[in-house]
Amino acid sequence: MKILLTNDDGIHAPGLAAMHDAIADLGEVFTVAPLTVQSATGHGITFTEPLMVEEVEFRPGVPGMAVDGRPADCVKLALQTLWPGKFGDGSRPDLTISGLNSGANVGINILYSGTVAAAVESAFLGVPSIATSLHMDFSPEGKNDMVRAAQIARVVIDRLLAARTMSAREVVNVNVPRTPSADVPMPPVRVVEMCPTPLDEGHELRKAPDGRSYYWIVGDGLPFKTAPGDGDIGTLRDKCVTVTPLDWIMTDRDRLSVWRDALP
Repeated sequence: MKILLTNDDGIHAPGLAAMHDAIADLGEVFTVAPLTVQSATGHGITFTEPLMVEEVEFRPGVPGMAVDGRPADCVKLALQTLWPGKFGDGSRPDLTISGLNSGANVGINILYSGTVAAAVESAFLGVPSIATSLHMDFSPEGKNDMVRAAQIARVVIDRLLAARTMSAREVVNVNVPRTPSADVPMPPVRVVEMCPTPLDEGHELRKAPDGRSYYWIVGDGLPFKTAPGDGDIGTLRDKCVTVTPLDWIMTDRDRLSVWRDALP
């Protein structure tokens, strides 16, 4: 199996290294990731500036391609240009894996996520993909074991691949519950819907040293108003791995006929 590995936290992110180690024996892994952190950049692409690319070692002795752009740029460039240049045999990846992301990508965060955007871009270009994220503990005393979380994600990836053949344009979003240490047992895996509950967040007014006002977004973890078991958000809070198939076609088919009848 040939795998494209990417992320949105940057090529030097611990989650990328942990995921690479977790999937290294799954096949030949080609890593193309952003040069810098691109969290919450969504599905933006670069077209007014050049995309600078350089080869770097993101693990000792393990090279990857760092792209000074966004996650979707990385996948687009990888599949259309860098992959053919590397392999030269007309092949394409069998699978794209995006992550492991530092922070959950559930609910509305799926739309903001660069991790998910990279996976969607891959599927849009005809390579099935799996986005992987970890529900981080961002508190001052919080602990997060990326290595164990990536191992859990690998178990889920194996199950997905064994269950059925993913179609070329298929995207699956996987979220691993908080994993504070290496001895966390394998959590239950649940296939659930994206929860549409809005974020419970706001913006805090602050003052810069020169007296100017600015705002800083507040809220971390899973700032949603939901009940336990409520779609992907509640299920992740219940300490289960969430598996959610995604679709990027945004036509509201239920309202097509409504608008056709309403407009002259």
